[in-house]
Amino acid sequence: MSDELPGVCRYFLTYTGVKLPLRLLNELEPGQIENRNTYFRGYFDEKERLTGIQKVVYGEIELQHRYEYRDDDTLHSAEITDADGEVTRLSFD
Repeated sequence: MSDELPGVCRYFLTYTGVKLPLRLLNELEPGQIENRNTYFRGYFDEKERLTGIQKVVYGEIELQHRYEYRDDDTLHSAEITDADGEVTRLSFD
C-alpha cells in the first residue's frame, strides 16, 4: 500500500457509516498522533471531498480506501485494500 495518497492529509480518531465514502470523525492535530497506536489518515481534494483513507496501526497501514468522484460530486468508484493486500474495486453507476 502507498504511504501517500493524493490530496491534503488530515488525521482522525475514528470513522462512522457503512456506506462509502466513510465519514471520518474526531479530527486530530498532527502532534496528537505521536502516542497513538491507531488512527486514520484522511486525504481531501480541493473541493474537500474525501479521496482516500488509511487506517494506521502501530505505524503500519492496515487498510486503505481510494475514492473517485464524478463531476457532480457523487461517488464514481472505490478501491479498498485490506491488511493482506487484497484489492476490491467497486463501481457506482
